[in-house]
Amino acid sequence: MQVVGLTTQQEVFIASKEHKFRINEILKIMDSDLENPLGEVVETQSYNRYIPMNIDKSFLDKGVIESLESIGYNISEDEINIAKLRLLEEAPYPIRTGSDVLSPKFDEVKDRLVKANPDNGLVLGVIKGTEEVAQGMDDHLKDIAPLYQKGKLEKQKGVPFIFGYKDMHQYPHLGIIGGSGSGKSFGMRVILEEMMKEGVPTIVFDPHFEMDFSNSFNDKEDYCESFKGKFEAFQIGREVGVNFESLSTTDLRDLLSSSSSLSDSMVNAVQSLHRKRDSLESFKGRLIDLQKAQEIGRKRIERDLNSGALKGYNKDEYNKYLELLDAYSGIPASSVSGLVWRLARLEREGLFSHDIEKIEAGIRGRKLVVVQGPIWLLQVFASYLIGNLYRKRRDYRDAQNRQEGGEFFPPFVIATDEAHNFAPKGYDAPANRVIKEISQEGRKYGVFLILATQRPTLLDETVTAQLNTKLVFRTVRASDIETIKQETDLTANEAKRLPYLRSGDTFISSAIFGRTLAVRVRIAKTGSPHKENPFDELEKESKLEDEELYKAIINSLPINETNILAKLDEVNKSLRSTLDRGELLNRLEDLCDRSMIKKEDSFLGGSSYKELD
Repeated sequence: MQVVGLTTQQEVFIASKEHKFRINEILKIMDSDLENPLGEVVETQSYNRYIPMNIDKSFLDKGVIESLESIGYNISEDEINIAKLRLLEEAPYPIRTGSDVLSPKFDEVKDRLVKANPDNGLVLGVIKGTEEVAQGMDDHLKDIAPLYQKGKLEKQKGVPFIFGYKDMHQYPHLGIIGGSGSGKSFGMRVILEEMMKEGVPTIVFDPHFEMDFSNSFNDKEDYCESFKGKFEAFQIGREVGVNFESLSTTDLRDLLSSSSSLSDSMVNAVQSLHRKRDSLESFKGRLIDLQKAQEIGRKRIERDLNSGALKGYNKDEYNKYLELLDAYSGIPASSVSGLVWRLARLEREGLFSHDIEKIEAGIRGRKLVVVQGPIWLLQVFASYLIGNLYRKRRDYRDAQNRQEGGEFFPPFVIATDEAHNFAPKGYDAPANRVIKEISQEGRKYGVFLILATQRPTLLDETVTAQLNTKLVFRTVRASDIETIKQETDLTANEAKRLPYLRSGDTFISSAIFGRTLAVRVRIAKTGSPHKENPFDELEKESKLEDEELYKAIINSLPINETNILAKLDEVNKSLRSTLDRGELLNRLEDLCDRSMIKKEDSFLGGSSYKELD
């Protein structure tokens, strides 16, 4: 392997007759004046005598061709492998043309590729193009990141990518970007598994009900790992919820806006009607009483009170209605009705039936806590939950800085899929404010973000700019690719590869490494509850339904025109669903077509369905 053509301080061309260059391969240029710099293959091509030498000028120029000929390559006869090599560090002056190129030893690249040890870092996958340098790798780095290739488990061959999560103190927050089917959710699962292994307290907002870590991804016993006792999953309204009495007026406003945005008059109504330490019953009662008073109307209330017809409880009730109308005369009836409807919806979801004590206990116990629910409910619950826990952590750290002691609350990580719904660009959302605050200030207090999204263009720009490490999976939308290029150090060639990445392949752009690495994410140790192919599920359920129907019908044969109604009752007693006469005949014909029963002409006329002989 040799350097050919014109060179620069950043890139060179290299050529070889024997060596097949691989994308992302790391090579060493033997230029002693520059202390033998390292480079990464970013583009490669191969030519031979069977292909016309009309070389693409965007890749090679005339100088490279002339250089190949001058050092002994036969352009018309030899197979020539050519690669563009990008230096890992810019050289002070151009590389010497003709320099030999070798594969480096592991010790020469270790400091660049391995930033943490497996026992105190997150083992996320294998760095692509490192198969050769991995041959001299330390034993504790081997066989720790097996891959899932072509439907089977494969042993690790390259250098593992280990993310030093403790470095997030200096380079906070992590973003995961990728389209549907790119491996984005798989990558997040691997990260969360590693978080559990390290005992990092983590809150996961799971709108797709897929972050369950109970089931193994594969049956390989030597790779299985149980996360029992390391995570807990709670559904909003069933196990966790909001303690109404702890709500501030702002929290309540955000909760009520989760169904649909509040008008200005509704916001004013919440601010007027809500009182500090209100219980659900006291606030709801005040709201409903005002609604009733507005429905009855001031004139009728005053007329009935003045007439003397009201006595006892009714009189007290009407006096209360009048007081409410006097106190809240500026609130429109439509706004009150809208708030009543919104509050009732949240109450029906069970949001106010529980509190966040179980989540807080999980965080204090260094567990991963999964919070599940519909996306609209997660958005507003996230605002309440994150705000509460962030304040506890911030108050503790502030007390420590003032040397006042205080109750310890651990640092923690917040992870969510569909992050553009929690911190959207261009409009306000319940959790947007607190997530933006954590993205900018959370590092000081030990609170960090892991945000996954299919649409980085829709994510708040302030938040995106604070994601110091980004995992970029397959992305096809041009606007999203443009955003990725602006927010990472991906080269133009790497950006061109984004629409064609295999599922599970990712570019990791990290300030910790100082460059972008191509990585294949390791196989997950747990599996999503949604991993079954839906078409396989359809076939399985159809087969079970057919078996159930066959068992029900076979016991009632023979069936003919004279007894079909009586037989229909027998069949329906054995089924989960109910058939009518026409449906039963269709099913009988279907079983005949599949040669499971037979049909004969009856001597009484019509057809008779019987068992096979």
